[in-house]
Amino acid sequence: MHSSRRALLAAAAASPLASPTVSAQAPYPTRPIRLIVAWAPTGAIDTVARKLAQKLSEGFGQSVVVENRSGAGGSIGAAEAARAAPDGYTLIALDSTYGMMPFLVGNLPFNHAQAFQLITISAFTPVIAAVHRDSPITSLQALANAARQQPEKLSYGSGGVGSSVHFATVAYELAAGVKLLHVPYRGGGEAVTALLSRQVDVVFASPGAAMGGGAGLLRPLAISGPGRLAALPDVPTFAEAGLPGYDVMHWSGLAAPRGTPKAVVDRLYAEAAKALAAPDMAEFLASIACLPGGKPPEEVERLLAEETVRWRGVVEAAGIRPQ
Repeated sequence: MHSSRRALLAAAAASPLASPTVSAQAPYPTRPIRLIVAWAPTGAIDTVARKLAQKLSEGFGQSVVVENRSGAGGSIGAAEAARAAPDGYTLIALDSTYGMMPFLVGNLPFNHAQAFQLITISAFTPVIAAVHRDSPITSLQALANAARQQPEKLSYGSGGVGSSVHFATVAYELAAGVKLLHVPYRGGGEAVTALLSRQVDVVFASPGAAMGGGAGLLRPLAISGPGRLAALPDVPTFAEAGLPGYDVMHWSGLAAPRGTPKAVVDRLYAEAAKALAAPDMAEFLASIACLPGGKPPEEVERLLAEETVRWRGVVEAAGIRPQ
């Protein structure tokens, strides 16, 4: 893992957020702001975006209105945001799947690398490896041993080919040197349901998805990130469980069309960082097993560049072709 990524995650987990100083005389914004979410309502990205929009509305004294524009792996919403005027009045809630997009969606109607100016990360979401509580697999090492003994015998559920759960699991296979059997479903929730009914052997999903409705029925083996979660203090990190090479963390964040004036980007970042540092926001993110973001644009740009390289390797290993 690149040092910049490790420092970013460690700081998100361990240190308070500080927002930059921005002139109180900044005229922006003078009217409501539109925040596009390229996914359906009620999902994790939408939930975080709506909470952040609420906080930004309070800070700006202007409404920040969330609009869902889902479809085509997030590319429909991204294309709409990319076409918007770069004036700070149309924003988009980007997430880690944006780094995967060019490998999943053919003929994107915008320049993936240059379309957006990243502002900040709203939240990091760890990946948890979990099995059924009655599974004979009791540790991450036991999972790897069983997978090596019988390649493609142990199965895992995902939200479909190219989903974040699929990518997270392929990243595990590469890190552990194993091969599991992929069973795609229509969403990450269905994959967890399949694990609960023992149709698959393991899932690599967000803590909220894996442990929410299945609390008590699933056995968590390890969680990604720089440290254990307060909500799951007995679950070791992947590094503690013997796999330091697995460092997948999903994230969601805020971006504006490229060309948005620096003064506007600075103002957006200042308010977002202040919002993410607020006690009620930290409590909200902890309740959904997320770590707060709040890092400046240049660090987020570096992270996205690293992620795009990482997912290219995962896509090649999985044999996924753009649709």
